[in-house]
Amino acid sequence: MQLLFEALLIVTSVLLIAAILLHKGRGGGLSSMFGGSMSSQLSGSSVVEKNLNIATIFVGVIWLICIVVLGLIHKI
Repeated sequence: MQLLFEALLIVTSVLLIAAILLHKGRGGGLSSMFGGSMSSQLSGSSVVEKNLNIATIFVGVIWLICIVVLGLIHKI
């Protein structure tokens, strides 16, 4: 059980980092490094941003649940 949550924690950590870096920057931070200066149809789409926001929140909640469960497992 512990190994399952540790593996899930690693996967969700990597996905969460990638999802946060994919967000559209407000001023030109890390997201402009990956082609943020080009006006792409996908980067300006509000539907894509909304879906990315939902995916980021979903992965973040799973990550948080893994942290809490692993904390409870290690406490026992």
